[in-house]
Amino acid sequence: MIIDRTAGILLHITSLPSKYGIGDLGSNAYKFVDFLEAAGQKLWQILPIGPTGYGDSPYSCFSVFAGNHLFISPKLLLEEGLLNKNDLSGIPKFSNSKTEYNKVKDFKNKLFKKAFVNFTSGENNLKNIFDKFCYENAYWLDDYAFYMSLKESHNGDEWSKWEEELAKRDLPKLRVWSDKLKDEISFHKFVQFLFAHQWSKLKDYANRKGIMIVGDVPIFIAYDSADLWANKEYFTVDENGKAISVAGVPPDYFSPTGQLWGNPLYRWDVIEKNDFSWWVKRVQHQLKYIDILRIDHFRGFDAYWEIPGGAPTAEKGRWVKGPGAKLFKALKSRLGDLPIIAEDLGVITKSVRKLRDRFNFPGMNILQFAFGNGMETRFLPHNYKHNTVVYTGTHDNDTTRGYFEKEKNKNNNIYRHAQEYLNYFGDEITQELIRTAYASAGNMVIIPMQDILNLGSEARMNFPGTLGGNWDWRFTWDQINKDLALKYKKLTQLYERPPLPKGETEIVVEE
Repeated sequence: MIIDRTAGILLHITSLPSKYGIGDLGSNAYKFVDFLEAAGQKLWQILPIGPTGYGDSPYSCFSVFAGNHLFISPKLLLEEGLLNKNDLSGIPKFSNSKTEYNKVKDFKNKLFKKAFVNFTSGENNLKNIFDKFCYENAYWLDDYAFYMSLKESHNGDEWSKWEEELAKRDLPKLRVWSDKLKDEISFHKFVQFLFAHQWSKLKDYANRKGIMIVGDVPIFIAYDSADLWANKEYFTVDENGKAISVAGVPPDYFSPTGQLWGNPLYRWDVIEKNDFSWWVKRVQHQLKYIDILRIDHFRGFDAYWEIPGGAPTAEKGRWVKGPGAKLFKALKSRLGDLPIIAEDLGVITKSVRKLRDRFNFPGMNILQFAFGNGMETRFLPHNYKHNTVVYTGTHDNDTTRGYFEKEKNKNNNIYRHAQEYLNYFGDEITQELIRTAYASAGNMVIIPMQDILNLGSEARMNFPGTLGGNWDWRFTWDQINKDLALKYKKLTQLYERPPLPKGETEIVVEE
């Protein structure tokens, strides 16, 4: 995938303003699209959009096909006639700057149940659309709705802790429970319909404005997921559901024992025998919701770190060859050109780069990684190729301001190297790093919203390896004004993102 020079902003849906405690697909999302348009931005990058579990991480979801029900806008449900004003009269007092997940879940789940009662008991014009949605998405929706209903009826436990017949999907037992939970199953299908209905309208609006949605696809699935429960033959678990091997990364300078992620690994030989159909369906489904896929841990398709199940650390793992080009050939033959960004950070070998380049997938360059002794020189802008995506940082990094404030106080050479390289010795180093990203040869530039707003570490999205206090940052509209949009509009024009028509050099921005 090679596209013209362009620019965008990284902001997850949860980080949007909303009086309902969490960013959603309502008016504030549309307002943010308007801001992107005014600022000359063509890309809106988000994090994974699946339903999150313990820890609220978007990288650990109950399904790689389902949408996060917390993104559903109550206000839009009111406009659709699925809620009435009284239903929204007792909104709890939520924080404007942080997402209080448990509080939001309690509030929204009650609203969705009211909406479901109104939907099933009354006449409305959504029922035919709902029936069509259920039919077209049955390949994942039936298992997901059943899984979530069973999970709720088992006090939230994951599938391996259910009765053996349910864990192993004994058909007679499944029929009994399917009948017993038919209303709950219908409810979960309804909630997924609401998500898809609202999402498609927002995406259409963004696309009409010339803005593409850049989504995030984690390579691995969660153990506690409908994906594993319904498709165990594709994953490294035994007949009792115990993990035979799990994912992670090997020890390095920063982590002496490596990283033990714990996700089940793929049985690529079994998936290949099925013509990679599960992955084809997954990517095809994602492309209904997003325009460009950023695939997390891309190197795992070339080779992945396999750790024995039950191991306390990642130290005793080994590298195992992945599906490589065979998977992407299958995807391309079924889906055509693949709009994929390869997250190629970490232990990247020649074979990983070869796989990435064979399919013209742009890689990633992180400017925060560029400075100081021992840092990879590939992250310095003078080494960038055109087919790459340039970031100041990602969701796993500190904000640029927070990062350099810490490095400056450490009195090490990272901050000094950055100053010398940028030829900038003032206090607004975040803006200078953004300007450098825009000026680079990289065709795509995506800047986290926290850096657009020049915020400190208090606005960091995630601290990898920690639980709690992550994924909750939100901005407020008083942090944004026309001057900010104008500033970035000028920046996109100055550095030709997108390129100006041939012969046109004058920068014209409406004041």
